Amino acid sequence: MVPSGRLLRGAVIASVVLGAYGLGAVSGPGPERHAAVAGGSVLDEAAAKIGGSSAHPVGRADLDRHAIEGMLRALGDEWARYYPARRYDDVEGRLNGHYSGVGLWLGAEGGRERVRVASVQPGTAAARAGVRTGDVITAVDGASTAGWDLARVAAALRGPEGGTVDLTVTRDSRGRTFRLVRTPVSAGDVTVTDGPGGVRTIRVGAFTRGTGDRVRAATAPAPSAGYLLDLRGNPGGLLEESVEAASAFLAGGPVVSYERRGEPSRGYTVARPGDAKTPLVVLVDAGTASAAEIVAGSLRDRDRAVLVGSRTYGKGSVQEPIELSDGSTIELTVGRYRTPSGRNLDGVGVEPDVAVSADRPPEAAEQRARTVLRGLDATLPDKDRG
Repeated sequence: MVPSGRLLRGAVIASVVLGAYGLGAVSGPGPERHAAVAGGSVLDEAAAKIGGSSAHPVGRADLDRHAIEGMLRALGDEWARYYPARRYDDVEGRLNGHYSGVGLWLGAEGGRERVRVASVQPGTAAARAGVRTGDVITAVDGASTAGWDLARVAAALRGPEGGTVDLTVTRDSRGRTFRLVRTPVSAGDVTVTDGPGGVRTIRVGAFTRGTGDRVRAATAPAPSAGYLLDLRGNPGGLLEESVEAASAFLAGGPVVSYERRGEPSRGYTVARPGDAKTPLVVLVDAGTASAAEIVAGSLRDRDRAVLVGSRTYGKGSVQEPIELSDGSTIELTVGRYRTPSGRNLDGVGVEPDVAVSADRPPEAAEQRARTVLRGLDATLPDKDRG
């Protein structure tokens, strides 16, 4: 995209200012020449010189952290993260379905520059206070979240049990602030509701450990009219759990393939046959991401489900944690997945079969999904029922 005149002028001015500062730095006394730190790398040497010569004292741990974060930025990997020692324990707890927080799953909005509420777990502090899916987070404890990424907002919201946190959001162009008390949040990412007409709604908030088994358990006994699998606002989670969840609705065959640099493509298939006959409609929206898109894309590619809602987020990559010797962790994108038909969803997402505008209330998509489900049930031969 060609920048506007204002942006172009701003870039030129910034270049001039930065150039002036750079010139001032090199026009002083010439650099001292020193031998490299014995047995160390250039990074070790730089850290030693900075730590010993800077007018502003800085510890080696801080230098190491900024160096690692700089290396990750150099990758151009928007999902790369660095977690100091013990910080990743909190991430692990969240993937295990157990943590202390306010009950929110977060997503990105507006060119992935704003953090929004992707899902609110029922029964939590956020749900009781009235926080809603789609709220855009603008401040935490009075500090603006402008420029913050998902990890930083999530870290600010979590904390010791019983502690309070002020959450400020924008909804319908109006600001709202909620005072939330952090409480233990346990596995509750799958909720099942049997509604009128023999329709069973399976709501999956995230793919934490055990989610696949809970989705499979929700299919027995099969409902008489069909399933509504609600993946709206689901930010993803664990690849293996998404494969198990999709398998709960397939008799066999491929679910997803995974491509990692320098390795042959690895395919994930149905390990245990599931209910492949009962009519199925999947609800999706812009908050449906990553592992949730694997489920939606797989079920549609296999002609197992009709997708209703709006285009999904488009995160077709897989991240892997790598623990460092000091207990800290880096998380990198290590591969990309493809749906059974070979589609790469990264930056594209999944287009629903039946579109419902994202501007309409959530109930509109649910009503359309029920209408589609009734149509599927009506066309199913009696011999195939059950």
